[in-house]
Amino acid sequence: VLKGFGYSPPWKGQQQMYKLDIGWPKIPEYFTGQTFCVAVDSLHGLVYVGQRGDNVPKVLVFSEEGYFLYSWNNTVEMPHGIFVLNTATDSSVWITDVGTGQYGHTVKQYSPSGKLLQILGTPGNAGSSLIPLQFDQPADIFVEESGDIYVVDGDGGMNNRLLKLSNDYKEIWLAGTNGTGIGQFKIPHSVTVDPFGRVWVADRDNKRIQVFDKVTGEWLGSWSSCFSEDGPYSVRFTANYKYLIVAQLNINRLAILVAPPVGAIGDCVMVNTVQLADETKPHLVDVDMKSGAVYIAEIGAQQVQKYIPL
Repeated sequence: VLKGFGYSPPWKGQQQMYKLDIGWPKIPEYFTGQTFCVAVDSLHGLVYVGQRGDNVPKVLVFSEEGYFLYSWNNTVEMPHGIFVLNTATDSSVWITDVGTGQYGHTVKQYSPSGKLLQILGTPGNAGSSLIPLQFDQPADIFVEESGDIYVVDGDGGMNNRLLKLSNDYKEIWLAGTNGTGIGQFKIPHSVTVDPFGRVWVADRDNKRIQVFDKVTGEWLGSWSSCFSEDGPYSVRFTANYKYLIVAQLNINRLAILVAPPVGAIGDCVMVNTVQLADETKPHLVDVDMKSGAVYIAEIGAQQVQKYIPL
């Protein structure tokens, strides 16, 4: 880097790729707790928000235009990650719960209206890596249309692992232990899958993204050079799968990275950033795979913001 020779990182002079939708949501006062996670149902134009706090509804549902629709609360204690699955026949909402009470340490599937359909893990029991379905602060989940499930576990507990389950909740493979080596994790915080058979994990406290083969669980590569300032808190692809959008909580920033096509992972290339206000603390994001809009759950600002592609 040629310091003092007018060198600036390549994205600084580029046009911004996103702009804030200041009209979303229509009434921000519905956010009454700390907003930890957000998930978009782009098929039905719905946005689910998970929030924490005493006597607040834990899940809020908005339209993509920003209108509040309804909320639900039962059996969700401390939501951390949230994901919407659409299949040919129905939709469901998956939530990772890191609570320490009777509902915590679980991954749960709900109907869109909040009916509990399935519990993975033992509610209220923190687990160890020896038992696949014994979670300890499970952080995030991604479910494929086939029903295959990817869980990163955990958000600071005993487990530091990436788990793939079949649609009948049996372990297919398990990657990761606590550590800094290849394929090890320190707070695996977010997970997503691309169309090329790769699983992307935000390895938060190791300040890197690691990539795995979705069929075998084999390690494919990692990116760390983009995260010297702050580790990645979330991983989500843009609607065209050309870019990865990563939240960096401590520096209040979204990083937009080039997603490599099939083949080698290579080095990470940051093409753009979205700088958020101080103390916003972007925790997890999700992308509307139809419109390309990015929704950011901000635990500092206690709100969800919507950014639309330019």
